[in-house]
Amino acid sequence: MTKEQIEIAIREYIPHIVHMSLSTCIENKPWTTEVHFVYDDTLNLYFISRPSRRHSQEIASNNSVSGTIVTQHTAEEKSRWVYFEGKVAMISVTGESDPLFQLFQQRLWTSLSILEEALEENGHRFYKITVDNYYLFDSKKFVLPRH
Repeated sequence: MTKEQIEIAIREYIPHIVHMSLSTCIENKPWTTEVHFVYDDTLNLYFISRPSRRHSQEIASNNSVSGTIVTQHTAEEKSRWVYFEGKVAMISVTGESDPLFQLFQQRLWTSLSILEEALEENGHRFYKITVDNYYLFDSKKFVLPRH
């Protein structure tokens, strides 16, 4: 598949999925968690988490992450998996008119209380994943050999 075909497939697929697996690693100890996510027009990924969570603490030490975006499916169903790798940064959201907060509100029905909570010491924070590479496993459109 070309890079353009992968991007088209990702843009078709991710509007229907609200959670992703996010993997971090510190001292050769990998960790994976599930987070709800939104994305922008350039396919950067965003999530909200508390700084006290293990993945947030690991991101503070090592901002390289990877992850998957996939829907649950049975063994008989054809599947599509989006894999990614990139860098994470904590970012600030200025208020309810901030475009990022608007993305969260439209896609995940995030309430204004999350903005108030972000002012608290251990309140949720907003994170941006700048994706370096996307990969796609797609048995829905392409016949792939079974192992």
